[in-house]
Amino acid sequence: MPKRPTILDVAAHAGVSKSTVSLVLQESALVKEDTRALVLASIAALGYVRNRAAATLRGSGSGLVGLVINDLRNPFFTEFAASAQRAFAERGFATVIADSEEDAAMQNRVVLSMLEHDVSALMLSPSYGDADATFEAIARAELPALQVLRRAQTPVAPLPFFSHDYEHGSELAAAHLLDQGLTRIAFVGGIADRPITAERMSGYVRQMRERGLAVTCLHGRPSRSFGRDAAHKLLAEQPEIDAAICFSDMAALGMAVGLAEAGRTVGRDFFLVGFDDIEEARLSYPPLTSVRCDVDRFGKEGAAMLLNWIETGTPPAAEQRLPVELMVRASSVRAG
Repeated sequence: MPKRPTILDVAAHAGVSKSTVSLVLQESALVKEDTRALVLASIAALGYVRNRAAATLRGSGSGLVGLVINDLRNPFFTEFAASAQRAFAERGFATVIADSEEDAAMQNRVVLSMLEHDVSALMLSPSYGDADATFEAIARAELPALQVLRRAQTPVAPLPFFSHDYEHGSELAAAHLLDQGLTRIAFVGGIADRPITAERMSGYVRQMRERGLAVTCLHGRPSRSFGRDAAHKLLAEQPEIDAAICFSDMAALGMAVGLAEAGRTVGRDFFLVGFDDIEEARLSYPPLTSVRCDVDRFGKEGAAMLLNWIETGTPPAAEQRLPVELMVRASSVRAG
């Protein structure tokens, strides 16, 4: 008995993605007319008949996009998820959001669950660790999948990558402090040996070395509690340090607490720059200078990339980055 043609057979015959075939079957307005005609011709040529009962059980054709975030407790990622979700909703897609909690095993479980429910596409801000099984499953599913903000350390089925120009951001931050005559600058936060940490500190390292200055790094999970502890550690062990560029605003805000506890005044005798420019950076006292990564624009543009891929079957460029800017506020400005 000949094998019954599947949605994957139709996609291969038409030269489009499985998600595009699903959208045609839904009669979605997202699909261009020439693409729709191509898919319908392949359906007719193969004699494909949709199993509607199975599709209902799987959630096939429900217009779902899976969004997997490595740490939703971080306001930066929460703002990004909200922006992307709004952009998907405007185009008629619902978003299933999961927090992997910086756990590669958890990430694999939630991705597999989303694939089982036949999401139309995936957007993944990956957890570090052994991600091979996750990326192999995504490759087998043959659906649009975009890696955002950080890149998993896996050679398996690499995904297109969309992020910010973090290297330039830390270079702007370092130049801002150095140009004021501050030379004893530390980089605080970020787990050592992770690509995202290397990106966010690379501009700082280059600026310091070009001027023959010592590089000082204090690594750790970039949280408020780490930042507070780091401030006390720096003051106790390297009291000559009088400025810091932090991996994240959360670490910088924690440092501000630790400095205040030690009797140091931010913006007068210690100077701070954060990274991300979350809302709290602008509302802190003194207001925190931060490398602004336009998270609202990022969410919208990342969603647009994925939606275009769903519609056309054409993936975006292998790597794209948005520009950043330094938002200078009182925490880093030397009087006089």
